[in-house]
Amino acid sequence: MRKRLIVSAAAGALALLLSVPASAAQAGQGAAGIGDSYYPNAGNGGYDVSHYDIRLKYQPVTDELEGTATLLATATQDLTRFNLDFVLKVNEVLVNGRPARFAATGDQELEITPARTIDRGSRITVVVRYADKPGEVERGGYSAWIRTPDGGVVANEPEGSAWWYPSNDHPTDKASFDVSVLVPDGTQAISNGTLTQSSRAGWTRYNWRQPKPQATYLATLAIGRFDLYTDTTAGGLPVTTAYSKDLGENDGAARASVERTGEIADWLSGYFGPYPFGSLGGYVPNVRTGYALETQTQIFYSPAQFARGANTGVVVHELAHQWYGDSVSVQRWSDIWLNEGFARYSQWLWSEHENEGTAQELADYVYAFYPADNAFWTVKPGDPGADHQFAAAVYDRGALAVQALRNTVGDDKFFRILKGWPTERKYGNATVQQFQAYAERISGKPLGGLFNTWLFTVGKPAVGSSGVAAGVASSAPSFGAPSATAPSAAAPASGAADVPPEPKSWKKIQETNAVHDHRG
Repeated sequence: MRKRLIVSAAAGALALLLSVPASAAQAGQGAAGIGDSYYPNAGNGGYDVSHYDIRLKYQPVTDELEGTATLLATATQDLTRFNLDFVLKVNEVLVNGRPARFAATGDQELEITPARTIDRGSRITVVVRYADKPGEVERGGYSAWIRTPDGGVVANEPEGSAWWYPSNDHPTDKASFDVSVLVPDGTQAISNGTLTQSSRAGWTRYNWRQPKPQATYLATLAIGRFDLYTDTTAGGLPVTTAYSKDLGENDGAARASVERTGEIADWLSGYFGPYPFGSLGGYVPNVRTGYALETQTQIFYSPAQFARGANTGVVVHELAHQWYGDSVSVQRWSDIWLNEGFARYSQWLWSEHENEGTAQELADYVYAFYPADNAFWTVKPGDPGADHQFAAAVYDRGALAVQALRNTVGDDKFFRILKGWPTERKYGNATVQQFQAYAERISGKPLGGLFNTWLFTVGKPAVGSSGVAAGVASSAPSFGAPSATAPSAAAPASGAADVPPEPKSWKKIQETNAVHDHRG
């Protein structure tokens, strides 16, 4: 699965404290965690960030990173101390223009004590100056900074930002971003949003601007030697794509896939509504990872995603996240189905578009593919647990839940829900329960049974039980059980009872099962 920092016992105890009303919490100190049950040490309490200004200088040969990060925030309580999530060496901290005391504590906490108490509701300007070699910094045996032959890359979920800028690292605290990176001429720097650049005295500065709200884990940074292209879509949106100059045999397939970004985004707009951001693109660095990540507007793809040839399915998946996951983000990490179930379902819709199998045919096949005793059915997509957050069931059973919703409410109401949800919740956060309430409002039907059956109940749903969609295969096949975390794309044994024909798109969709497997 994706990498995450080890949660200390103290952090777990702190999470329990966060259940206490704010008025009863320890006065004056912002909590060292935001209270997410999956990752108690993620994020911080006591303030909300509105903007990050990050100015960096990076030397690819030595992996030396110098930075000055300016955070604009508002205090949500009286603060005598507050934390940022950060793991690099800090040289200086200023709060509202005055030097502040600071200390590194725990796994990733930068503990800051301002010179004066900050009143609730007042504005905060925090300046952090730092310098380190991020590729050499580990926490819990893990580093989010990936060294490449010509630089470094950071793109990870749910944690990664702490290796290049200090932040309030949880999806509920979104902000706008300005990222400015100075690198030697001949080296490029990639981040989120729109790009301007200038050169002087052997160095080039790349300025990236993301004015729309962005979760911290969706910010990315890649430094190296890229072929970098800029263009516009038919509708005038800026498109930036980039490919490491040394991708080798995967180069052509990567370009043939990612260069279709504008086309696919336009197609998805027909289902999800207008594209929610002011730019789009993707990049493929020379890394040995196997995953992709929906880093906002500038998607990260591993070359391995294209090792079997062009793969538009992974582009569809990550672009779908721009609506389901980036614009509308999880309220807590247990709500991950709102991201992955719909991104996988977008691949099923793409299969329909390409005449390679309908969403219903794929649902029938997935249902038949996993026998009732397979571990696949033990994962609850609506609350899978931190250790199964990116298990196959969150994707495939999650997409089955979406198809069940479609069959229950009918196409007209279903596609109204699919498009209306990211419009109504644009740039915000949401829970599975809130999505259920929205779907009930639009459809006029009670959907508690359906959601409970498909998202929150262990075991293979039986056709005809409360809330189960019509049209899903009625019995489990008798073929052997594949892995629950990375199912085989092989077809079941011929002649197995009640096994529908394998959709043409099945194997290609299964190639993207490692899309968020963040192991190196």
